[in-house]
Amino acid sequence: MLDDATTRSGGTAKASSRAAATELTVPAPAAVPVAVPVPAGFAARCTRTLLSPWSRLSLLLGLLAAAASSVLLFEPQRLLANGWPPQVAGPAAVVLFAVAYGLITVAFVPRPLLNLAAGALFGSEWGIGAAMAGTVLGAGIAFGLGRLLGQEALRPLLRGRLLKAADGQFSRHGFRSMLAVRLFPGVPFWAANYAAAVSRMGYVPFLLATAIGSIPNVAAYVVAGARASTPTSPAFLIALACIALPALAGAVVAWRKRHHLRGR
Repeated sequence: MLDDATTRSGGTAKASSRAAATELTVPAPAAVPVAVPVPAGFAARCTRTLLSPWSRLSLLLGLLAAAASSVLLFEPQRLLANGWPPQVAGPAAVVLFAVAYGLITVAFVPRPLLNLAAGALFGSEWGIGAAMAGTVLGAGIAFGLGRLLGQEALRPLLRGRLLKAADGQFSRHGFRSMLAVRLFPGVPFWAANYAAAVSRMGYVPFLLATAIGSIPNVAAYVVAGARASTPTSPAFLIALACIALPALAGAVVAWRKRHHLRGR
């Protein structure tokens, strides 16, 4: 019995020693990284601020200012008028001209100058095609920028009687209103683009009215540019008449429309 007790005591002691050794050799748990607390909703607030209507309008104004500054600095309209780039010819030159035409009209370059250049560079037929393609491209870019970046911020500011009347015309009668604006020049090209973008006019009616309504004016300027070397030719004189008469008619219509809108 004594031996059994001794054995049990020894066994107990050995078991205790092994348990202690096991406890000593257990590796310490790895350090758990502590997460830095982030204010709840901070990212969401930043996103809302960056995508707010006024932030997008500021971006639009910044883009337009940068584009206008680049035009004043580099004068791309002069390069186009001089036939730049000289190493490109044929259909590639027409396509390049149309793309450049569309881009720089967004930056407020006067279209009559570009239309005259198109006629002088490519003649009447190819010049009309290049100028029309550039016109539609530039109008589409301006409309898209205005609709995406400026509409939500500017629509609440349409409070005056004239502004509300013009917005109602564009929103309810988009195609015919834009067609009238394009047919009777008087409203600057860029102003009509951004006014239509702020309204509720559809994209397709805007482009279709721009394409149809711009043909007479574009063709007149292009033919004038193509025949500028013979200013006494019938084609040149007819082109000048087609430029002057719609401008005069547009001024008369605008004057009468102004009184009509004020009477509402």
